[in-house]
Amino acid sequence: MKAARTSFLVIGLLVLTLMTSSGQFLVINHPQKSDVIVVLAGETERRPARGLELLGQGLAPRLILDVPAGAKIYEQDQLELAQRYIQGLPQAGATSVCAIHARSTGGETQDVSRCLDAIGAHRVLLVTSDFHTRRTLSTFKRRLPQYDFSVAAAFDEREFGTKWWQRRQWAKVNFDEWLRLMWWELVERWR
Repeated sequence: MKAARTSFLVIGLLVLTLMTSSGQFLVINHPQKSDVIVVLAGETERRPARGLELLGQGLAPRLILDVPAGAKIYEQDQLELAQRYIQGLPQAGATSVCAIHARSTGGETQDVSRCLDAIGAHRVLLVTSDFHTRRTLSTFKRRLPQYDFSVAAAFDEREFGTKWWQRRQWAKVNFDEWLRLMWWELVERWR
């Protein structure tokens, strides 16, 4: 009976430890000097700002913004909005847009590959939301092994925090990203 209680306690502590560290596990923030910075499609406030910050730090001479082709915001074409945004930047000469047709991280790799091939890049720094960094890095490395990838996290405390149990939104994002990560690791990665 004592051994069973001890085992139950040890298993309980292990589960608690894994749960509390699950948010930290999702986040990788190790930007490396690269040929180009690629800001993945999606959140458009923090990701581009983080990419421009890294460009300003000299981590790469070029920046590419992934933008969904055919997508609109209040009847404005996102590709046109992105082009206007770039034109207003001091770094406009070092920044370009890559049209993304895919609706998933795995599909986005092919569109990114096309844009990377056009500029002859080999070392690539990916920028995405903090909770999305582990799956992004794994997906790009698996689907595009000809490139050397690193990843930088764009943090947004409104969306996610590694202490996910402190806010409802963070818990939802943590749960959702873990489902996506497990689907990637168990199913998609092997296709």
